[in-house]
Amino acid sequence: MTTLPAQTEKKLGLVIDLDTCVGCHACVISCKGWNTENYGAPLSDQNAYGADNSGTFLNRVHSFEVQPDDGAAQLIHFPKSCLHCEDAPCVTVCPTGASYKRVEDGIVLVNESNCIGCGLCAWACPYGARELDQAEGVMKKCTLCVDRIYNENLPEEDRQPACVRTCPAGARHFGDLGDATSDVSKLVAERGGMDLMPEQGTKPVNQYLPPRPKDDMPEFDVLAPFLAPVAEEPKGFLSWLDKTLEKL
Repeated sequence: MTTLPAQTEKKLGLVIDLDTCVGCHACVISCKGWNTENYGAPLSDQNAYGADNSGTFLNRVHSFEVQPDDGAAQLIHFPKSCLHCEDAPCVTVCPTGASYKRVEDGIVLVNESNCIGCGLCAWACPYGARELDQAEGVMKKCTLCVDRIYNENLPEEDRQPACVRTCPAGARHFGDLGDATSDVSKLVAERGGMDLMPEQGTKPVNQYLPPRPKDDMPEFDVLAPFLAPVAEEPKGFLSWLDKTLEKL
């Protein structure tokens, strides 16, 4: 069995804004593209264009409609990937030591050459964040694009996970959540960032920013006058045109 480090030098992770995510799946596609062409074995697809298709993804987006008791219904888009937990059960359950957590940055990775595809880590993960690649027979998971964030051959602005770099809505943020002065830590403090399923005791590094009720946001009050109809009834030429078109 693999042991977890007593502590890590950094806690690199993602902060995902559920209020901003529009469910476009750009993060899913960019993640699939980068991780198929770079780190580890490719992410395979089976019968990709058939009726019974399947494939391996490190990041997925689920959508839910919620109806608060005292507010308007909202469609919430919920991206899900590995949360790089401090107390990661997927690591301690691994019989070969293939799953491990790095001391230098806290990223949880899989050494695919040691993975036997037993699936114990997938059973242990309470978030369903691991997937067995059917073609390669090894477990796959989010790596936080470890082969990208440290790549000095890339421009500095590209040294972040592909999903973060791609998100058109700016809903994904990357940084050191172990540093209270980092931008991601400040964002979590300001918006009340939360753990996913804290009752599991895994201490996930990734944080989620909760959605805000849309009908309570002040900017809608500012826009309201501009959204009102220009006129209740058409007048002049528009009135004549409207009546003429009705006769056609």
